[in-house]
Amino acid sequence: MTDNHSQVSEWRREVTVAVRTILTGITSDADLGGRVPGVVAAVTRSNGPSIIEVAGVRALGEAQRMTDDTVFAMFSTTKAITATAVLQCVEEGLLDLDAPASEYVPEIADLQVLDRFEPSGEPVLRAPRTAITTKMLLLHTAGLGYPFFNEDYHRLAVDRGQPSIITGTKDSIATPLLFDPGTRWNYGSNLDWAGLVVEAIRGGRLGDVMAERIFAPLGMTDTAFTMSHSMADRRAEIHQRADDGALAPTGLVLPQEPEVQMGGHGLYSTVPDYMRFLRMWLNDGDGEFGRVVQRSTIEAAVQNGLGDLQVTMLPGVEPELSHDAEFFPGQRKTWAYSFMVNEEDAPTGRSAGSLGWAGLANLYYWIDRRNDVAGMWATQILPFVDPVSIGGYLDFESAIYRTLD
Repeated sequence: MTDNHSQVSEWRREVTVAVRTILTGITSDADLGGRVPGVVAAVTRSNGPSIIEVAGVRALGEAQRMTDDTVFAMFSTTKAITATAVLQCVEEGLLDLDAPASEYVPEIADLQVLDRFEPSGEPVLRAPRTAITTKMLLLHTAGLGYPFFNEDYHRLAVDRGQPSIITGTKDSIATPLLFDPGTRWNYGSNLDWAGLVVEAIRGGRLGDVMAERIFAPLGMTDTAFTMSHSMADRRAEIHQRADDGALAPTGLVLPQEPEVQMGGHGLYSTVPDYMRFLRMWLNDGDGEFGRVVQRSTIEAAVQNGLGDLQVTMLPGVEPELSHDAEFFPGQRKTWAYSFMVNEEDAPTGRSAGSLGWAGLANLYYWIDRRNDVAGMWATQILPFVDPVSIGGYLDFESAIYRTLD
């Protein structure tokens, strides 16, 4: 027991030294064009607790230092939590993943496939040949997209006034399909619709469902679609990086009383809270204060659900929001419920079959069940795949695996 405790203590010391070195370098006041204002990075094993390191400030030009309880706009890291709420409905026999999603949310049947644009710019739509299922929503095969990753959606936004998903409205997700459901993989607003499926089944708002069934058993007290006063006081500013590398605060805050609590991007949280969620996936569904999902659900949810389809590069169509985005180019990636799965050992040391994804403002996480390790890197910078931010994250992940060696 003593030897094991000593080994754990030594590992924690190695992680702390390695992560502090990376964070200090990336948040140095010198040459801010090549740095980030602030970052929180954390790593955990299944037996916890998380090792959390912080550096920098919450907002440029302000004195508040980044802290481990800093609140972040989580963007697409929200998706995995929404998927967990979906899986709970499946466990209870309330949801058939293979049934048309319109059995739960009738208006999803109104979505039609974008066939082409007329020379006038008018979109030509047709009925889909297959119905959207909730499984397709979890796997991003329903045909939905995002304007910052897709030229046709961008055209609809610019020329036809399609509302941004940032508005949190039903109109913002009532978009044409890019292909017949189930025939391709394309990253988009699928989990926003999946959240509506959960609401229809549970008869309540998505945030309330999550609070009762996910956040409470995990001890996540600082996660919500609508920030408490305390959370708002600890919120990190979202910054925009210009072409010359300079950073400027945006003032962007996601709608706090949205029409739709967006299951694809709407949560605010802290890194310690999200690490409790990641640790649950290492622990086969167990949380600190109760079970969230069954082990069999976890084991099914982490598998490739795409068959022969693959995750593809996401083109940065709106450069102010995203660069071209792809993890581990040249390697095969698939999708589970609802994470990317790297099908080959990654250059960072992440083992094949691991789970991971990200949030638009340069938040990144991974879950490696084979090596019993999960980690997160949280910043608040646009555009996505900011070279400085993702470079720091990849250095961080690689450093963690060197400590495991």
